Amino acid sequence: MSAIWASSFGPEDLNGMSKNTIAEFLDIEVIEVGDDFLKARMPVTAKTHQPMGVLHGGASVVLAESIGSIAANCCLDNTKEYAVGQEINANHLRPISSGYVYATTTPVHIGRRSHVWRIQIEDEQSKAICESRITMAVMQY
Repeated sequence: MSAIWASSFGPEDLNGMSKNTIAEFLDIEVIEVGDDFLKARMPVTAKTHQPMGVLHGGASVVLAESIGSIAANCCLDNTKEYAVGQEINANHLRPISSGYVYATTTPVHIGRRSHVWRIQIEDEQSKAICESRITMAVMQY
């Protein structure tokens, strides 16, 4: 099976695109590129907590949308088109108060005008924290 990506890149290339964005603010970093998946991590700290001291659901959604958006755009010829989030959902399954969460995104559908990506967020012991799905609209320049 060949890779789904439109070009060759590594985590450092993708992390460079996050400068001065919410992903940088929340310390989200891509850590692995596979033939058909991307994996990122985010620290769970006071910056990502809700008032009860656990990971805020919105922070999980930021992580999910960030990695899903990066993946969708990596499948495109970025001189002609780009992808933007159209809809996202998230099921928060288990609380976490410290450590890292890891998001792995895989394609459900890669079409000419839209993509659908699944994002699984787990803790350091591979326990499910959040299950998310994002639909990306493919736009033309």
